[in-house]
Amino acid sequence: MIELISAQPAWFWLCLGGLLLVGELLGTAGYLLWSGIAAVLVSLIAWVLPFVGWEWQGILFAIFTVVSAVLWRKWLSGRKKTSADDVNQKSHQLVGCQARLLTDTEEGYSRIRLADGSWRVYSDTQLPVGTEVVVIAVDGITLQVKPSHGGSTHEPNGQ
Repeated sequence: MIELISAQPAWFWLCLGGLLLVGELLGTAGYLLWSGIAAVLVSLIAWVLPFVGWEWQGILFAIFTVVSAVLWRKWLSGRKKTSADDVNQKSHQLVGCQARLLTDTEEGYSRIRLADGSWRVYSDTQLPVGTEVVVIAVDGITLQVKPSHGGSTHEPNGQ
């Protein structure tokens, strides 16, 4: 088996890269992606330059893996966060929205209707039904509101 691998190093690296990329598809969150790409690159080098020894191929594999992972991390850290990044935190997109209270506040709590849902809200001050409020923060599933004094209504994204 070792003789076969030594005779065809390009195929070895290509198969290793393919296995690592298939492993990445199983859900390793990017850990095998860069190693798989590095193995495919070494496969190309071993095919184009067949005289490169296995020692250098291993070194190239390690270098390509580290360099590609570092470049990916640098690219990710430079990205600006978008509202699409908060797709699982819909309530955080409600900050700044305005609505009217559906009930009087009792011990600071009431409800408002935003888009197609009813939300529990908390206010530091007692407010009557129909008061225009603006969402100022999110605490779990409760929206913190304060009375609105004019201004435009801000609709949550995508609604």
